[in-house]
Amino acid sequence: MDDRLISDYVKNIEVSGIRKFFNKVNKYQDAISLTLGQPDFKLPKEIKEGLIHAINNDKTGYTSNIGINELREEISVYLKTINIDYNKDEICLTVGGSEALFDVFTTVLNPFDKVLIPTPAYPAYESCTKLLGAIPINYTLNAEFLLDIDKIEMLIKKEKPKVLVISFPTNPTGAVMIKEDRDKLYEIIKRNNILVITDEIYSSLCFDKDYYSISQFKDIKEKVILIGGFSKMFSMTGLRIGYLCAEDKYMKHIIKVHQYNTSCAPSIVQWGALYGLKYCMEDVEYMKKQFIKRRNYAYERLTNLGFQVNFPKGAFYIFPSINKYNMSSERFCNRLLEEGKVAVVPGSAFGRAGEGYIRISYAYSYEELKEAFNRIEKWLKTI
Repeated sequence: MDDRLISDYVKNIEVSGIRKFFNKVNKYQDAISLTLGQPDFKLPKEIKEGLIHAINNDKTGYTSNIGINELREEISVYLKTINIDYNKDEICLTVGGSEALFDVFTTVLNPFDKVLIPTPAYPAYESCTKLLGAIPINYTLNAEFLLDIDKIEMLIKKEKPKVLVISFPTNPTGAVMIKEDRDKLYEIIKRNNILVITDEIYSSLCFDKDYYSISQFKDIKEKVILIGGFSKMFSMTGLRIGYLCAEDKYMKHIIKVHQYNTSCAPSIVQWGALYGLKYCMEDVEYMKKQFIKRRNYAYERLTNLGFQVNFPKGAFYIFPSINKYNMSSERFCNRLLEEGKVAVVPGSAFGRAGEGYIRISYAYSYEELKEAFNRIEKWLKTI
């Protein structure tokens, strides 16, 4: 095929390193995979009932582009519990958080606009930027995978970026936003002409008592767009339902992108998510408690095995250093898969600052985690 028929922007990005490594696991039928951020819990029964009720009542046609009123109102209520204030007309339902991200990036970016993107981070931020011909500029997180406020401020002054991307709780590190960083970042945003896109898809899986977000400040609301969703919250990854929150000056344009991209989020899934917010918050708390137990177990096993690792406080990932093994993260993970029969994700999949680390998802069952760490322990003795 003539390569000229493919967009230069598309040729400029790679397939997700997460998926690339997950796909390798299929060649090793006896391997245990700790690669995906997919909770092993069943979909709560009330959400199943909501889906079935929607089907039985023929709620299977198009909804409005922005989504059903009932769910948007309930999202508004949920966000207020973590001190974030958006009304239903400032909330748009999307096909997962991934579509929300792409809609927002498409709406606000022109070719050659500069975007500050954290590293290590979810790879979609950089790929979406490149797909639109904009310029990603990485800012490295500090040793605890928190914001380096001075570095961000320096880059804003030097590069004059249009957009700053932040993400807490964070994939791949499990770090959460702390109050001191939030307040310092607020002052920077207030002083500068910059738009913040904050990805908070793991907001329901913050293990600290208090939740901190840059979207909690009403006086800079015009400079912030929030991304959220239900895949992780309700263990409904394949049902693809997310949302974005923005003031009308953005929303009226985002809706145009969303409309031509997908018309509306799946109708029955919107009703299922509504049932989730209304009737399944106890399930969310139960899952969070289980993830905390799994986090503690994974952290204990890793530290006992001699890994240097930060204690994650959100999401369901842990990101240990492998620098002492003197091999790239890709080689480490390939050998662990081939020789130890455990699949984890190379840190290099999350940007240049991810090299020297591996990402382990503890969204899997305790039994799988135990067997995986037993295999890792056995394998380490052979290298």
